[in-house]
Amino acid sequence: MHSKRYDVPPLDQLLAFEAAARNLSFTRAAEELFLTQSAVSRQIQSLERDLGLALFVRRPRTLTLTEGGRMLHRTTQEVLQRLHDTTRQLQGVAATRTVTVTTTPAFAALWLIPHLASFTRTNPGVDVRISAANELVNLERAGVDLAVRYAPADSVPDARPLFGETVFPVCAPALLHDDARPLATPADLRRHVLLFLDDARAAWLGWDLWFHALRLGEVSSAGRLHFSHYDQLVQAAVAGQGVALGRFPLVRNLLDEGRLVAPFRQDIASSRTYLLMESAAAREKADVRRFVAWLLAETERERQDTATNLPPDKPKLPGGSGDGVCSDRGGRA
Repeated sequence: MHSKRYDVPPLDQLLAFEAAARNLSFTRAAEELFLTQSAVSRQIQSLERDLGLALFVRRPRTLTLTEGGRMLHRTTQEVLQRLHDTTRQLQGVAATRTVTVTTTPAFAALWLIPHLASFTRTNPGVDVRISAANELVNLERAGVDLAVRYAPADSVPDARPLFGETVFPVCAPALLHDDARPLATPADLRRHVLLFLDDARAAWLGWDLWFHALRLGEVSSAGRLHFSHYDQLVQAAVAGQGVALGRFPLVRNLLDEGRLVAPFRQDIASSRTYLLMESAAAREKADVRRFVAWLLAETERERQDTATNLPPDKPKLPGGSGDGVCSDRGGRA
């Protein structure tokens, strides 16, 4: 009597388990698979009975994976993804080559998009999809490959640091050359409109703290403009509407192009850094690996030009911990 070569669970059970594990919800898994919630529950119960172990910890209104469940989920995702890709190839459908990146609007608009041409030029067949939002997402659930976030360096285990950041005032060249309102020292800012970012998540990155870090005390200004997004604030500075706190290297291209200038450069080092997070599935995608290699090479050049290690007499802005970044890649990013 011959035994089966592959002793594996039925495919319908694995599909139900993968959807439930990814969504951490039997209800959402059922909606995705066009089944009833009870049907999904029965399939997973049968799978647990055949395996002889629990795959989920079931509590009122919460569902979490056991250690065995996490192990099976990783393998199931990999196998199902390979089956999916092979099936599409056999059907004659060319699989779309995509790299999906989530990051903040500021990083996307001011750094990533200006640099992106060098990647697309050498990888013309790859569809790069950028999701720019301040909201944090679960990489695995959302099907996102990579996330670039701005957070304390040690807040996300296994994340790769890209580069740090320094902060200093910037303005349009016309403001610098205004003889009626010279900008020779930080105290001269009182004659100018200051541009503020109204974002509770970035409360630690503001003029009041910058003045405090330089021990300038309270400095009044000729006026204030407030913005909800940093890239909007920078565009207002380029248009000559006031003086902004420039975040280097985000504003580096604008400085190189002469669209912004630094009237005085008292660099303040941020205690945060830009971090790269990867989903588990991303490790298996060759195009994602190429994008990661490109991103690391680009940011290495930035690191060499950015003062991430200031002398002890240079102040640092406080970092805070209200960024909402969780500690694992399968969590939010």
